[in-house]
Amino acid sequence: MKIFKHKINLINHLVSIKKLSFVPTMGGLHEGHKYLIKKAKKKSSEVIVSIFINPKQFNSKKDYSTYPRSIKKDLAILKKLNVDFVYLPNYYDIFSFKPKNKVYLDKFAGKLCGKFRRNHFEGVINVINRFLEIIKPHSIYLGRKDFQQLYLIKRHTQKNNIKVKIISCKTIREKNGLPCSTRNHNLTIFQKNIASKVCKLIKKIKKNIKKQKKYEFSVKKIKMEIMQLGIKKIDYVDLLNIHNMTKTISTKANFNIFIAFYLGKIRLIDNL
Repeated sequence: MKIFKHKINLINHLVSIKKLSFVPTMGGLHEGHKYLIKKAKKKSSEVIVSIFINPKQFNSKKDYSTYPRSIKKDLAILKKLNVDFVYLPNYYDIFSFKPKNKVYLDKFAGKLCGKFRRNHFEGVINVINRFLEIIKPHSIYLGRKDFQQLYLIKRHTQKNNIKVKIISCKTIREKNGLPCSTRNHNLTIFQKNIASKVCKLIKKIKKNIKKQKKYEFSVKKIKMEIMQLGIKKIDYVDLLNIHNMTKTISTKANFNIFIAFYLGKIRLIDNL
């Protein structure tokens, strides 16, 4: 496993590699990350993983400073997974150059998390755009837990005609149903139990909607049920067609229920 901290060295090393898979992360590696890496290794001869906590996608300095960091543990995990390359850039290495492609933000960036996290997706697309220009991977592996992020990255690459294959991967969950997330490290056992109940409730609601002949989805009612579980703050609950990200009008449509809520100061998202 080769570790690179500077893009110049990395670019020079990768220039001869034709089929390279890329898994971007902010560290705090969990089973979801491991799944992405394992899937990438099955499809590509060589895999690169980045670890970079991008300050531009955080909405507060406190949220950025409290984001879980475990670089030694992360590198041990990557070595065990036989990852070929690891990119550990600092802020200057990523943001010291002008990218060829401009950041494209689809109008969907203003919905769901975009309503509550100002400039968040601009920060995400900005850094992914830079990674793609530095690494030039054949494919990039992203989890569907961050579905809105996945959709927006895909739209950015399409708009700029960036030649990279985006592989969307299923959400990996803990035994209690909670989607794997680095932020889960900041939750207490009690909070995890509450979050688990929320996930199970959303899953049950979706199942019931599927059984309906007539489309019914009451945000107010669902929010009340969620708050009865012990949640005090909910950013949104919405039901969207996952193909075009519009509000579905048919129970037969392929839809997900999207949610963002808080447990203490920890913000969690999910879609089922």
